[in-house]
Amino acid sequence: SQLPRYVRVNTLKTCVEDVIDFFKRQGYSYQGKADSMEELRAISKKKFASDLHLPELLVFPSQTDFHNNLLYTSGHIILQDKASCLPAFLLDPAAGSHVIDACAAPGNKTSHLAALLKNKGQIFAFDVDTKRLATMNTMLMRAGVTGFQLAQQDFLTVDPRDPKYARVTHILLDPSCSGSGMVTRQPGEEAAPSPERLQALAGFQRKVLSHALSFPALQRLVYSTCSLHREENEDVVHAVLQEQGSAFRLVNAFPSWPCRGLSTFPGAEGCLRASPIDTLTQGFFVAVLERRGEGAAALSSLPVAAKENLQHGEGTGTAAAAPKKRKRKKQQVK
Repeated sequence: SQLPRYVRVNTLKTCVEDVIDFFKRQGYSYQGKADSMEELRAISKKKFASDLHLPELLVFPSQTDFHNNLLYTSGHIILQDKASCLPAFLLDPAAGSHVIDACAAPGNKTSHLAALLKNKGQIFAFDVDTKRLATMNTMLMRAGVTGFQLAQQDFLTVDPRDPKYARVTHILLDPSCSGSGMVTRQPGEEAAPSPERLQALAGFQRKVLSHALSFPALQRLVYSTCSLHREENEDVVHAVLQEQGSAFRLVNAFPSWPCRGLSTFPGAEGCLRASPIDTLTQGFFVAVLERRGEGAAALSSLPVAAKENLQHGEGTGTAAAAPKKRKRKKQQVK
């Protein structure tokens, strides 16, 4: 409950400047772009700021409730923890790309992918739970997402050689995990899974990651969990990279991110970790893999938006949203 309330601006429907203006009209005091974690920790009362890492994320005090706010009910903003925004942000698919969200429900990451794609391209989203998919479909429609196909299907049963996936270049893989990083656990929930449970989860995670890397046109993949355990994180990535030989490499993703992977194998520091203490988020792990060799796209370790956001000494607190100014403002909320 002490984590900030993070609000992701849904750029399919609006832009950062308009959302900031809306909240200012509602009596909130905008503090500009934060320069440090300490500034985010200090946000209180009716103050808010732009996040220091992610350009379309606004940060409010922890107890702020937006569930009845017009921007939320109309799909203009998405309530999503900062760490949960990292996978789509680091996958960074270009508009027009074909993308798979392998374990998609409840859909926040899927809507984030759609925003990055600017609703151009195609998203294939899979989940085995019918009710979760139905809820996800409602959320995606409210968020203005188009160009997506939902399938009630175990991703492991999806055929990578199916012609419909021939153009899939990006995959977001956030598989089932122990959930040990979630600080919102309910009383009585298992806090520390048994060694046997961890090994079973890790076995599944290795299998599904290997499967994802078998899609023939794949160029970039993000693997993420909301787990703190190395068995589900660094160990999975290391095992699968060894299995793949030289086909894929681990990207040193988002170098300015303060919390890195555990040094369990050479290059593991290229992974990201997140935690309530270090990054003011849920506990999370993210690894970015890209194809090596001929035919591999020239893919950066840092998304374009992040590069713009991290230019020192340029612009104002809302400079990260500047690219939106080249388009007419969308559906401004009065």
